[in-house]
Amino acid sequence: MKICVVALGKIGLPLAVQFAAKGHEVTGADVSERVVAMVNEGTAPFPGEADLDVQLKRAVEAGLMTATTDTAAAVAAAEAVVVVVPLFVDADGVPDFGWMDAATQAIAKGLRPGTLVSYETTLPVGTTRTRWAPMLEQGSGLTAGTDFDLVFSPERVLTGRVFADLRRYPKLVGGINERGTARGVAFYQQVLDFDYRADLPRPNGVWDMGNAEAAELAKLAETTFRDVNIGLANQFARYADTIDVDIDTVIDACNSQPYSHIHRPGIAVGGHCIPVYPRLYLWNDPAASVVRAAREANAEMPEYAVQLLADAYGDLTDAEVLVLGASYRGGVKETAFSGVFPTVAALKARGAQPYVSDPMYTPEELAALGLPAYHGQPVTAVVVQADHAEYRTLGLKDLPGVRVIVDGRRVTDPERWAGIRREVIGG
Repeated sequence: MKICVVALGKIGLPLAVQFAAKGHEVTGADVSERVVAMVNEGTAPFPGEADLDVQLKRAVEAGLMTATTDTAAAVAAAEAVVVVVPLFVDADGVPDFGWMDAATQAIAKGLRPGTLVSYETTLPVGTTRTRWAPMLEQGSGLTAGTDFDLVFSPERVLTGRVFADLRRYPKLVGGINERGTARGVAFYQQVLDFDYRADLPRPNGVWDMGNAEAAELAKLAETTFRDVNIGLANQFARYADTIDVDIDTVIDACNSQPYSHIHRPGIAVGGHCIPVYPRLYLWNDPAASVVRAAREANAEMPEYAVQLLADAYGDLTDAEVLVLGASYRGGVKETAFSGVFPTVAALKARGAQPYVSDPMYTPEELAALGLPAYHGQPVTAVVVQADHAEYRTLGLKDLPGVRVIVDGRRVTDPERWAGIRREVIGG
């Protein structure tokens, strides 16, 4: 097949390379001239994605992968179009469709009869049918479900391990009609590979969800579940702090029983998914009080961690505090909704002087993010915000003068911090 992938970001580019690895001719469309140039050179435009550099170079050299800024032209030459353009949500949980609208309008200009269009960006329920279908029809003069097929198939992968996750998790597909759904299922069966998993209720592979709304809800439900579960774990942890109980011991005990799957508490919930998709769900279902309460509970955790520091340290006025980790999670160079921002803000609100260090970022990059970069200044307190592997071997010998450490991720070695006060959430 000839396939167009719209948006060559951290999900779209590995997806395009996966399609090419199956022998299909793939054109990636992106608004960034820099990204397009690097892809055409066979160079990954971002670090950290396992095996992407090797597979991208192989696909380009084989003539199976090219990139362009002309989305309409790429769509016009394609039999299938896969859309992975970012969707943003504002502070009030209102979706900002700006980038996706622009991409959809460009797709419509190049749309030809017989094309399959699949949206993979996580969406509020109903968006595929009520927003994208009319927009594609208006821009192309074609009829969705008759002249072209339209489906929703959510991405379910984690950056850094996209290729492995594409094999491990079932691909969910739902269209605006039965014909489109069947065609979407057939498409993904041709472009993906799957590992066998005995723990699934149905065989691994491509799952027919019946319609677009079911596929849209499935993605919102699975990510919202994680946010609610973490929110519950954080509530348990905060209570455990009041009764001198180690919540990790409690969670281990609970999860030894097959009906309990409690997640782990922590200083923040970050990334493009978990902090965002519950808000999309709430946009559909504003009466979902459980979802709203969990989101609020998780958003409070950076302030709670700073309160733990203040309780252990005392007055934080003029205290020089090192925040370890700008990334939203360990091993990933990404700060989307990272807990570093509210943690720094909470420290400043208490009169402290925060600094930020991260093994994946230079001081200049941190400064560009608006963060006070650490340059080796003496510090008297530490807050661990991200679970980078490097922090497992960090200790008091590396930061002499520290009086208190709050490990918001339980990643540090207590023995390396012996002699000072070490606090954990739920400990």
